[in-house]
Formats: sequence, C-alpha cells, structure tokens
Amino acid sequence: MMSRDSDTGFFAGLIVGALIGAAVGLLYAPQSGEETRRVVKAKVSDAKEAVAKAAGKTREAVSSKINPEKD
Repeated sequence: MMSRDSDTGFFAGLIVGALIGAAVGLLYAPQSGEETRRVVKAKVSDAKEAVAKAAGKTREAVSSKINPEKD
C-alpha cells in the first residue's frame, strides 16, 4: 500500500514540476508570441502521444496481471 501512495506522490510532483517549468520557460522565452504558441502546440501534441503510449503500456501490464492466462 505504501508503494502506491509513494508512486502517486511522485507522479503528482512530476506533473506539477513540469507545469511550473513550462510556465517559467514561457515567461523567459526569447521568441515571439506566435513562435511560442507554435512550439507549445507541438509540445502538447508530443505530450499527448507520450501519455497515450504510457496508458497503453499500463493497461497491458494491468491486464496481464489480472488475466495471466491470456499471455
């Protein structure tokens, strides 16, 4: 049970840190607003793909633990 709480805290901290880092990066960005928006849009798209991939891997791992006979 302790491991699950620890993992949740880690991922929450990771997300909060990423959001703070992104905000600071935007405030100090040397490029124009249009260029910044383009870069942010690309990064968000990359993040969505990474989250979808991680969710798929997690889903597969959980499924194999719940239904080991399907492997």
